[in-house]
Amino acid sequence: MAYLQRDDGNVYFEDHGSGERTMLLLHGWGMSLRVWDATLLALLDKGYRVVLMDHRGCGGSDKDFADMSIEAIAGDVVALVGQLALNRVVLNGWSLGGAVAVAAAAQLGERCEGLVLTCAASPIYVQKPDLALGGTPEDMAATVQGLSEDRITFLHGLSRAVCAKPVGEALEHWMWRVFTEASPRAIATLAELGPLDQRAVLAGLSMPILSYVGGQDGFVAPPICRWVADNNPNARAVELPDCGHAPFIEERERYLEELLAFLGSLS
Repeated sequence: MAYLQRDDGNVYFEDHGSGERTMLLLHGWGMSLRVWDATLLALLDKGYRVVLMDHRGCGGSDKDFADMSIEAIAGDVVALVGQLALNRVVLNGWSLGGAVAVAAAAQLGERCEGLVLTCAASPIYVQKPDLALGGTPEDMAATVQGLSEDRITFLHGLSRAVCAKPVGEALEHWMWRVFTEASPRAIATLAELGPLDQRAVLAGLSMPILSYVGGQDGFVAPPICRWVADNNPNARAVELPDCGHAPFIEERERYLEELLAFLGSLS
């Protein structure tokens, strides 16, 4: 098992393959790097190096970090890229992991060759006075309250709502189990999506960007994912009209087709 040692804890990661270009996969809130297993195998088969990392408080990473913020997790990504001496890295962030990926990409600069946003909670998650996309502050407060008052029941409902397409009871139960194994303090990370506003950062990124849009996504409003392509000239959106929040599970073949095409298009 491999760990990135930080000042106040350890971050679990895995490093597979030995290709010249590395894809670094970042999971969504409360999940673990295991959500990427099918994506990992497909990328390895095509000769890419793949690095996966568990967020603070999630999966195999320590659960008692003092700082559980999105910026701190992005700092872990940057530190991991440095530790592994990755010079040709593509970040792929799912859901809240997309916000992490955007923050890390801005810090990495030229070391980040591309950015993939998979139904990403970026540039915003909650509506802003000048951009009425996403949920309301009241929705966010209700989510945090529900998690605080009855975490297990709330997470059970959450696991059943991730996918819009039928994926089977076993997979839903697995997601519920992974959610429950994350630290209860990860609520603090989720709450950061309320004030999050990465519009200026995301619009200013110079690397190629691929943004997946789940047309039936009940977690991240589809127009948020479309905003990326509308506001960054280096970005394009992939529309999956019948897909929910997890296209790498719900529409695996199409997801991988677009992902591999994007990687192949990078210089």
